[in-house]
Amino acid sequence: MDLTLFDFAMQALGQLLGPHLVYLLLGVVLGLAVGILPGLGGISGMALILPFVYGMDQGAALAMMIGLTSVTTTSDTFPSVLLGVPGSSGSQATVVDGFPLAKRGEGARALSAAFASSLLGGVFGALLLTFAFVFARPLLLAVGFAEQMMLVLLALSLVGMLTGQSMLKGLASCGLGLLIGTIGASVATAEYRMTFGSVYLTDGLPLLIIGLGLFAVPEILDVLRHRIAISDRGSMGHGWIQGLKDVIANKWLVLRCSAIGSIIGALPGLGGTVIDWIAYAHVVQTSKDRSKFGHGDIRGVIAPESANNAKEGGALIPTLFLGIPGSGTMALLLGGLVLIGVTPGRNMVNQHVDLVYVIIWSIALANVFGAVICIGLARPIASLTAVPYALIAPFMIVLIYFAAFQTSRDWGDLVALPALGLLGVFMKRFGWSRAALLIGFVLSQSLEDSVSRTVQIYGFSILQRPVALAILLAAFASAYLAWRSRASTALGEAAASVLSRRRKGPQLAFTLFVLAFAVVVIIDTVDLRFLAYVFPVTAAVVTLALGLGILGFMLLRPATSGVLYDAEAERREGEGQTGSTTYYFAWFLALPALTLAVGFFLASPLYIAAFLRILGRRSWLSCAAGGAAAALLLWVLARFLSLHYPQGWIETIVPVSRWLL
Repeated sequence: MDLTLFDFAMQALGQLLGPHLVYLLLGVVLGLAVGILPGLGGISGMALILPFVYGMDQGAALAMMIGLTSVTTTSDTFPSVLLGVPGSSGSQATVVDGFPLAKRGEGARALSAAFASSLLGGVFGALLLTFAFVFARPLLLAVGFAEQMMLVLLALSLVGMLTGQSMLKGLASCGLGLLIGTIGASVATAEYRMTFGSVYLTDGLPLLIIGLGLFAVPEILDVLRHRIAISDRGSMGHGWIQGLKDVIANKWLVLRCSAIGSIIGALPGLGGTVIDWIAYAHVVQTSKDRSKFGHGDIRGVIAPESANNAKEGGALIPTLFLGIPGSGTMALLLGGLVLIGVTPGRNMVNQHVDLVYVIIWSIALANVFGAVICIGLARPIASLTAVPYALIAPFMIVLIYFAAFQTSRDWGDLVALPALGLLGVFMKRFGWSRAALLIGFVLSQSLEDSVSRTVQIYGFSILQRPVALAILLAAFASAYLAWRSRASTALGEAAASVLSRRRKGPQLAFTLFVLAFAVVVIIDTVDLRFLAYVFPVTAAVVTLALGLGILGFMLLRPATSGVLYDAEAERREGEGQTGSTTYYFAWFLALPALTLAVGFFLASPLYIAAFLRILGRRSWLSCAAGGAAAALLLWVLARFLSLHYPQGWIETIVPVSRWLL
């Protein structure tokens, strides 16, 4: 039997290194291309190639599809590290330490470490898929709704390591994320909550909008205000070699986080969008020196990147062997399998062993090719951080709004993005954990869904399920370790500086805003049916209690509680700035305002030209060239990816973009 499997493996490898190599490389190149653009990722790439796989050779089609899906989480590191813009929902944790490294002039080091970690994580995922023939099915079938609920609680228990200076603020941020996640239709009763009559909010806020608003917008505004370029230094040096050394020095961390990514990726109930944060929390929790996390610790890049790529191999286990996709990309992959005449499930294992090994080798080789290509490009691309940011920012702002609109193709996306961006600006300023809010948002629907089903199906018999109890014990252990480590390290409550204590007014106002939002949630949902209101009301009450605690400490113990923090007050005394947040935020709002008038396709080149002329102080020729380049890119994307852009008022009279696109 072993010899037969070995023969299948060697046959598949021979095909990939022979006639199917071109298709594998084509998939890798396409995956790297769509991964670099925020908001596209594996789903858009898979949708692009699906029409072409019909009628193809099965091995060639699989090589191209797997090559694409395996590397989108590799190239999405470029915008996360260099520009502070999450390339996808799975690269948001990389921003926390990757972007500060780029600011210090170590962008090449962060990129090379990320790509090497991605390579090793992807290969680990392929190895896990290899051993999944025997063990995957019984393990996956043992994970029911009760176990899924406990896994969500385990993920939430890790929030204690991501709460920043104040654990109270961090937990309240997580509660705020849980509440934002309940916007839209109830999972159990389909009743609408917190929509306020808006059709856009009936499906809830898209994850990509949350990620871009909380992380990308504040960073762009911050760099525009305080820096000429992203990096403090003009030269990248030879950091790409140091990045490889960092990965070797942290080899056991790579192994642990790869295992975390693979295991969680194989569980559709939890979802892959939180894997990078779980890996990040793990490295913080297990590190003795945590002082540099959030300020440019290379381990904060290695951990999420190795978990990210490893999850692809894990996600293929339920997709191939049970026919259960764990993500939108895997759902499209299932469609691709059907198009080439392959039925996932038991038949996949019994009748298509050769194709299973084609998939396994494709994952491994695609990660090798993708990492090598990205490492080769890391140093020249990292030099972008030495370019004056006023020349990059307009293109990034256009790209962010472009990515935001593609999530649901509704004007509400262009309204929600700056609103959440403003929330992210204030959270960063006052020391509220944006990572904790994101985790709460991602897990909100999973937690509500699993709680509802667990109560209805198991009741108190959940205490008789050993796997669920084991996960619950792990969650308690994780929470205890988080509390103990914060009590004895620099991550614990810190005394507020005199500067922050002097400016309590804005901090109190933001805290009152959080409290008011929790009250609004209670008022809006309390009259709904039990299963529709029990989760948001419970989360709102907990968030309200945490917010009142923060308010009390601000008023009664301002000097020692650690809840008072105002980065704006600290910065005004410590370093210079080139403009106010309000001024640059007005520039950020100018693009949707112009879009409302003339449409996105025409507004984008006009906006870029104006930005380059006024803020970048470029010549009229350079401004025109920048605008033309943006228009050309938007035209190519619309033509070949069938993308649509928001229409403006003038286009109801003269449909210019319809003629051009």
